[in-house]
Amino acid sequence: MITLLIITLIILILWSLWGYFSSRVEQAKYSVLENKKGYEIRLYPKRIVAQTTVEGDYKTALNIGFRIVAGYIFGGNIKKESIAMTAPVVARESSITSDISNNEKISMTSPVIATKISNDNNIESRIISFGMPHTYTLESLPVPIDARVKLVEIPESKFAVKRFSWLATEKRVSRFEKKLIEQLKNDNIEILDTVAYAGYNAPWTPPWMRRQEVLVKVK
Repeated sequence: MITLLIITLIILILWSLWGYFSSRVEQAKYSVLENKKGYEIRLYPKRIVAQTTVEGDYKTALNIGFRIVAGYIFGGNIKKESIAMTAPVVARESSITSDISNNEKISMTSPVIATKISNDNNIESRIISFGMPHTYTLESLPVPIDARVKLVEIPESKFAVKRFSWLATEKRVSRFEKKLIEQLKNDNIEILDTVAYAGYNAPWTPPWMRRQEVLVKVK
């Protein structure tokens, strides 16, 4: 029994160390404007995201959308460059042009953003977004090979953000979304968009080490 407990403890320690070092990637830059009860008001500077729109429920859209955009940052672009993600927030689409004659490589950051949208056919869809490293501009980012991936410049924006940990099941995310909306209404803060989910960690990160957030653009 003692041997089993020791082995289990070692496995948990190694798993935690793996989760810690695998999550040490570039994250979104922001400043905290206000600490509210249960959430923060943050100001995110202007940034660029790579995004795609996927139909389906939360889990389906996140899995499919992640693969599509990850394909771009892991070399699925004209320059074959591997890019680092940073925290994105979904906004308008923007077209870009670029020199398509080179071949390069891009790296990876966090979080991944999932934003629910509606359409004319009442089909549930979500925009899955990865933030690009602050060192890039729309002109210097390589053009995606996959037409489903769009590069979008997001203006400086203010967000209300509620943080939680452990697993981000659709039920849990929905619960935290509703709680955030309720808190904002109680504080008379005007909501300007739908609530999004942000995941900061790789799937193999231990649940107790995961950073999850729900966020919404506010006035």
